[in-house]
Amino acid sequence: MTMMSISVNAVRSHHLPQLSELRTAFAQWRERARSRRALRALDDRELWDMGLTRSDADFEANKPFWQN
Repeated sequence: MTMMSISVNAVRSHHLPQLSELRTAFAQWRERARSRRALRALDDRELWDMGLTRSDADFEANKPFWQN
């Protein structure tokens, strides 16, 4: 087996995301970014009503949008 056939086989067996999977990922990322902005905008009373502290909210709001 030549180096070229190994590389082609590796590429063929590698899973490339489908368009629908990419759309789903982008939608999730947009929703996470939106909800983290909204969380940042809540005041301490609203956070308290939800059972969260400012520290809890800051921790979640400061995560990157791609992190669950």
